[in-house]
Amino acid sequence: MSAKSNQRLEQSLRRANRPAFIPYLMAGDPDLETTQMLIEALAAQGAAAIELGVPYGDPLADGPTIAAAGQRALANGVMLADVLALTKRVSAKMAIVLFTYFNPVYRYGIEAFARDAAQAGAVGAIVPDLTLEEVEPLREQLAERGLAMPLLVAPSTPALRAARIAGKASGFVYVVSRLGVTGANKAPDIEPLRSQIAQLRTATQLPLAVGFGISTRAHVEAVAPLVDAVIVGSALIEAYAGTSGEEARDRVERATRDLILSSRA
Repeated sequence: MSAKSNQRLEQSLRRANRPAFIPYLMAGDPDLETTQMLIEALAAQGAAAIELGVPYGDPLADGPTIAAAGQRALANGVMLADVLALTKRVSAKMAIVLFTYFNPVYRYGIEAFARDAAQAGAVGAIVPDLTLEEVEPLREQLAERGLAMPLLVAPSTPALRAARIAGKASGFVYVVSRLGVTGANKAPDIEPLRSQIAQLRTATQLPLAVGFGISTRAHVEAVAPLVDAVIVGSALIEAYAGTSGEEARDRVERATRDLILSSRA
């Protein structure tokens, strides 16, 4: 394993103004060409990395907005191989973290997935439906090829288990801001989040990125003093829903302008 390459994601977050901005996009929604255009626009706006979703029919952690985006991408015939091909086209311009459930990885082959993700230029992969006890086979394959595997810590995760998760994570620790699925309609729970982040700071030196429910300038400003990165997904997808091409790009640029500016404050 190359320790240097395994730190690419972590380094990209530390180079960014704090907190770094990590948008989430569903690959193939509304089409792969638009997704590529959005990635390039977000790179130009200053995103530190992009979570690129792999469409999946049973996304347990996704709220209705992202789930619907995944269904649209599946209806377009977008599969994991297509997402990897897109990653290869854009990875020179932006750090790409693949966001996928385990079933597509298992069907593709764990070793083949890690190999092809690395060859495509991805910097890591997030697989939210793998528990701590299940991550090792994929984590090892990714690490051997220099790819990070951020792991999620939920608000309900006990402190000792959260520390174990942080110890297995690489790239960053994904701190879930509230209970439930992703979505833009509920604000993060700041006080429990504050306590959990303080505990995680004693357990790891990795960057801490908060997501789930981060959708407005006020949300970013509320969590900015606490974390190293903010992750925004549903709000962006809602911003360009029903559009494609240049109109989708323009809407995403407008939607992210305040978020990125406030992340530099």
